[in-house]
Amino acid sequence: MSGVAFFLFTLIYFSSSCCSAARFQHRHRYMERKLMIALASKIGINYGRQGKDIPSPYQSINFIKSIKAGHVKLYDADPETLTLLSHTNLYVSITVHNHQITSLGTNQTTAEDWVKTNILPYYPQTQIRFVLVGNEILSVQDRNITANLVPAMRKIVNALRAHGIHNIKVGTPLPMDSLRSTFPPSNSTFREDIAGPLMLPLLKFLNGTNSYFFINLQPYYRWLRNPMNTSLDFALFQGNSTYPDPRTGLVYHNLVDQMLDSVILAMTKLGYPHIRIAISETGWPNSGDIDETGANILNAATYNRNLIKKMTAIPPIGTPARPGLPIPTFVFSLFNENQKSGSGTQRHWGILHPDGTPIYDIDFTGQKPLTGFNPLPKPTNNVPYKGQMWCVPVEGANEAELEEALRMACGRSNTTCAALAPGKECYEPVSIYWHARYAVSSYWAQFRTQNVGCYFNGLAHETTTNPGESFVLLPKLDKNTYCHGSCGRGRISVDFFCVWNVL
Repeated sequence: MSGVAFFLFTLIYFSSSCCSAARFQHRHRYMERKLMIALASKIGINYGRQGKDIPSPYQSINFIKSIKAGHVKLYDADPETLTLLSHTNLYVSITVHNHQITSLGTNQTTAEDWVKTNILPYYPQTQIRFVLVGNEILSVQDRNITANLVPAMRKIVNALRAHGIHNIKVGTPLPMDSLRSTFPPSNSTFREDIAGPLMLPLLKFLNGTNSYFFINLQPYYRWLRNPMNTSLDFALFQGNSTYPDPRTGLVYHNLVDQMLDSVILAMTKLGYPHIRIAISETGWPNSGDIDETGANILNAATYNRNLIKKMTAIPPIGTPARPGLPIPTFVFSLFNENQKSGSGTQRHWGILHPDGTPIYDIDFTGQKPLTGFNPLPKPTNNVPYKGQMWCVPVEGANEAELEEALRMACGRSNTTCAALAPGKECYEPVSIYWHARYAVSSYWAQFRTQNVGCYFNGLAHETTTNPGESFVLLPKLDKNTYCHGSCGRGRISVDFFCVWNVL
């Protein structure tokens, strides 16, 4: 071969190779974009099971299909559920428990075993699309878990790729409190204690694997903390309110976009402006405690209906900082979960009753006009409650369980149940029931500012009716036996009940 012929051959060969590589990269980007739009167009539902009355996986999956959700997010990798999901067209997300992260992050064999146990028996018949490593791990006290998060994610990806699986993305859901500042979005930054040790390695991993930054987004609590500066309509995607960002000039028409762009701009400041974003949890509570303003069925329906309309729009709407961005979204949640602790809203995010009937109508396809839903009752709690509240045991509470609640309430502080000591003003009448009535009320009044709820595993509830008024109806009890001493500064005592003054 002459020198000229060899030169031409080499030129053509490498030109062809470069074109092939370019075509491959273009096709890869096209397929990634197509997958991203497909994931985002199917609104997901969070399927939590922390309730005494949650139906079976078989029933629950039928309910999920009935509401036309396109994706289901599990808080575990339950074998029965994953098997049942193989007979559906639902996309599926599974979760690695927080306590598993350290072992996964320190041993590749453990990660491979996890994939062999929790993915390979079901994939691809079960359309697993996301593996979420942990859930809001910033709330976990064990620092080893945080340190091993990204190593665990990396080892799971390695195990997946070893089996030729490339269309399952690995991420981790984080809460909004991973940000130090969120308003305006241009001011947003990640907390200093996690920006370097956690966020930078995480963002590098997500960028390298073309995965998503998963955020648990609850505008209800953001609005509840500051209802004077954020209108309810703005939080519910309603009205004509706008909030311009003074630095970027971007204009916001709803709270969700504002919160999402806070995350996007915080990532940008760490050098990662193009990582995709997904909403792993979002919704609005359908009920709550007496003083949890705005937690009602109408607001929940309004929020979720408008959210779905926005996220299923074609072409995708995105956010002011990322117009046109498809955003995979999971509504929280399928059922109310009555075994969760905390305030009343923690147990009331569901869209279905346990029998599958809707708490309110919703269309997960986003195709039904917002005017096509039946009207819902007008709420009475969209303004703060300004009366008094009491915490009392529920009627018919089990005595053995009340005894455990009494022990728990009195065990946290020496002052909570001091009045119940022998010879003290609230010792009489001596019974588990009456002592528990005092204890739950005193405990709640003492610690409710620390996010303690009046629930006690379902044994107590809030009331606006003064329980002391019923004492005069009880036989063989003299009014003078009840406590009239102060329950502490900022509270007043009615008989032996601590009453929180919210006037």
